[in-house]
Formats: sequence, C-alpha cells, structure tokens
Amino acid sequence: MTFLAWLRRSGLQWPLLGGLSILALWYLVIIVFDVQEYIAPTPHQVIQVIIDQADLLLLNATPTIQECLSGFFLGNSLAVLIAIIFVHNRMAERMYYPIAVLFNTIPIIAISPILVLIFGLGMAPKIIIAAIICFFPTLVNMIRGFSSVSENELELMRILSANRREIFFKLRLPRSLPFLFSALRIASTTSVIGAIVGEWIGANLGLGALIIQATFNYRSGLLYASILVSSLIAITLFTIVVLLEKRFLRWQS
Repeated sequence: MTFLAWLRRSGLQWPLLGGLSILALWYLVIIVFDVQEYIAPTPHQVIQVIIDQADLLLLNATPTIQECLSGFFLGNSLAVLIAIIFVHNRMAERMYYPIAVLFNTIPIIAISPILVLIFGLGMAPKIIIAAIICFFPTLVNMIRGFSSVSENELELMRILSANRREIFFKLRLPRSLPFLFSALRIASTTSVIGAIVGEWIGANLGLGALIIQATFNYRSGLLYASILVSSLIAITLFTIVVLLEKRFLRWQS
C-alpha cells in the first residue's frame, strides 16, 4: 500500500492538507507583510529552534506534562464521583450544583494567584488549576449522561428486581460513556491550558514559564517553539482519548 493510499484510507489527507494550507498562509503573511523575525519567525525557523533547543524544551515540557496529566485525572475523577452522588441524591444536587456553576464563573486567572499563595510555587497549584478547568464540563456531561435513561428503562430494571447498584452499572454507566468521552475530549486540551496558566503565575520551570521568559527576552523562535510543543502535548492527549473512545464504544458502531 502506497503512502497516498494509506492517507486516503485513514482519512488523514484532509487534516494534512489543512495543516499544509496553514503553513503556506503563515509563510505568505510573513513574506507579503515583511514581518520581522523577532515578531514572527517562519515555520522552518521554529522547527530549527525545536531541534537546537530540544534539551531545554524537554526539560520544561516534563513538569507541564506531569501537571496536566495529574490535573486531568484529578478533575475528571472528582467530577464523575460528584455526578454519581448527585444522580443518587437529588437534594445534594439542588444544594451544591448551583454552587459549582457559580464557582465556574470565576475566571481561572483570578483563582491562580490565590492557589499559588496557599500552596506555593510547586506543582500543586498547577495541578489544582488544571483539575478545576477539567472539572465542570465533565460534571455537567456526566449528570446528563447518568440522567439520560428513560423512565421505561428504569421501570423495566425494577420489574427485573434490579437494585440501585445493578441499575447504575448495567444501565446508567453504559449510557453515560458517550457523554464522558465527549467531556474528556474537552478536558484533554484544557488541562494543558490550566497547567500553562498556573506556570504563568509563578514557576521557574515549565512551558508556561518558558513562554513568559521567551516573550520578555524577545526570543520569538523559542516562544513559538514552546507554543508548538504545548499544542503537541494537547493533541497527543486528545488522540489518546479518541482511541480509548473507539475502544470502549465499539458497541455503538
């Protein structure tokens, strides 16, 4: 099988063409408007920086990856757990769901300094920030997923003498999986944003700190390279979620 045939079969030809068109537009803007290198380097200059500064980028990417993964698992786990509580205790949902909505309206950039003051400049505040960003979308989706079962389905389970645990694991949980993976897709990218925002507020290491340093030192190549590496981390995490979704939701196809 040729490479072009593999691209057509996998459906990757369109994303590849889209990416190439963006690169072409990038080059075109720089050439037409005569953009200086310290403002916007060309794509090949960014790639060259990634090659030359690979050790520095890897050193700073490592804590960012740890923070976003930890925040991803923490935020989504808490969201699923609280959604389970809410679906089995409507009083708790009526009391605390509006508080969760209110908390979500607070800009994360405003919460970040408070967390840094409380937990210091270590990884803890960055993990918490990433978890907060992941938490609310997953909570909303899981409540919808657990509540998506119909009254007829619940009545059938009761006729079959199913208890609450059996109803949850055999009906509510399978029905909620599409909602869960929809939320995880969102969280896979926002967790990286949360980690980087936390590093902006206070960190000596991490891609967020490297972006700030490169900006103030007018090292545009390193700045764009750091942004590209951050994007690659988010894309990788998103791809893993998509592959897991295909693995666990085969029954839907």
